[in-house]
Amino acid sequence: MSVFKKLFQQTFIYGLATVLPRALAIVLVPLYTNVMEPSEFGVYATLMSYIILGNVVLSYGMETAFFRFINKRPKEKKQVQSTALTSVFISSISFFLIAYFLRKEIGSLIEFDTRYVTYALLILVLDALAIIPFVWFRANQKPMDYAVIKIVNVCINLGCNLFFFLVLPKLITTNPNSIWESMHLSENKVLYVFIANIIASGATLLFILPQYFKIGFGFHKAICLEMLKYAFPVLIAGIAFSINEAFDKILLAYLLPDDIAKTEVGVYAACYKLGVFMTLFATAFRLGIEPFFFTHAKEKNAKETYALITKYFSILGCIIFLFVMVYVDFFKELLIQDEAYWVALSVVPFILLANLCLGIYHNLSVWYKVTDRTRFGAYISVVGALITLGLNFVLIPIISYKGSAIATLAAYATMMCLSYYFGKKYYPVPYSVKKIGGYLLLAILFSGLSFYVFDRNLIIGTVLLLVFLIIVVFSEKKEVAKILKM
Repeated sequence: MSVFKKLFQQTFIYGLATVLPRALAIVLVPLYTNVMEPSEFGVYATLMSYIILGNVVLSYGMETAFFRFINKRPKEKKQVQSTALTSVFISSISFFLIAYFLRKEIGSLIEFDTRYVTYALLILVLDALAIIPFVWFRANQKPMDYAVIKIVNVCINLGCNLFFFLVLPKLITTNPNSIWESMHLSENKVLYVFIANIIASGATLLFILPQYFKIGFGFHKAICLEMLKYAFPVLIAGIAFSINEAFDKILLAYLLPDDIAKTEVGVYAACYKLGVFMTLFATAFRLGIEPFFFTHAKEKNAKETYALITKYFSILGCIIFLFVMVYVDFFKELLIQDEAYWVALSVVPFILLANLCLGIYHNLSVWYKVTDRTRFGAYISVVGALITLGLNFVLIPIISYKGSAIATLAAYATMMCLSYYFGKKYYPVPYSVKKIGGYLLLAILFSGLSFYVFDRNLIIGTVLLLVFLIIVVFSEKKEVAKILKM
């Protein structure tokens, strides 16, 4: 099997593990927006932003370090695996115990009910304990095991949400003064979301417990120190990424007047979800490509392979971007049925394009990962985070959530450009810059015409999409034919 076929096969399976569960989870968007007011959805979005940051801190770059060191030290593979597992296990349990003891102070600091803090801590620690087993699946090329457990996790989460929001109210109505009544949280529906997450994460941990025995506990100080040294810049980059991804909701809640803050966060977060299609594609691709980067770094034609992969990622990303923009009215009615949320639809072009830039950045990041210059990843991500924070502070008081969307695009586009610039210097890859740039500009032009000039006219938008596809097919037909013959 050629490297491309193997890559695309694994990307498809990892994509299934990402896309199918999240496709099921998409059902939750219309569910939440139907049962929650925009202000309640804003509370949910803000709390999830804190959890995103917590997930990054508790993994502290050990996922990337795991991949690097099992390839860098194949003779010490078992020691690397057991050290990573033990390190994350001890740090996660320690974090939970300390944070739980300080939960009231944390709640007061972020201005949320202590119950939210407690539930968030449980979600964080349960997810953290599953990090290394899931990385082990990827590193040992067991995508099906990875996919099945991920899908089961989201099915459980979805089932719990449907029960709490749809079934439970009917049970209470038909059986008053029963045990169901004690589970009723009519004035605090957001708690149901976190309870569902805890149940799903707990079940997932039970499913992957056998991997704990396969990997085994063990701690090798020298290996751990080296891994931590490698992982620290990745942690800094991860924190910066979480700022880019999630802090806009937090800053909106704090920079806008109290009487509109939660509602503005709610409508913004709901329309932000329309960018999920690009996020799914980019995430699935990254999960498949990261192990590939390391295992093929020593191949003679590695750089040419990376260049070709990046070009086709960019092409597919442009098609997804244009497709969603053309049919955005269909997607908004599918995912967000309450028209009260549609006022923030103007952020969708910025969020989609931002996520496309982020996906290209992940492809370009191969240079600092395979050359052990992960500190550059941290530098670039910090620059992105500073742009996010700076623009949010400046723009939110003026144009509210539109400023957050612009800040996200500016941050990811800058990171993409910086990674290309430094990669050219330290690990030059022959990227098809002119072609990639041409496709990006054309997709942006056609999307702008469809969304702004022709006011989302379906016929004109469809014609523009078909024209773009025809241009791509004629430009790439020779290379596509070569790949299909492999």
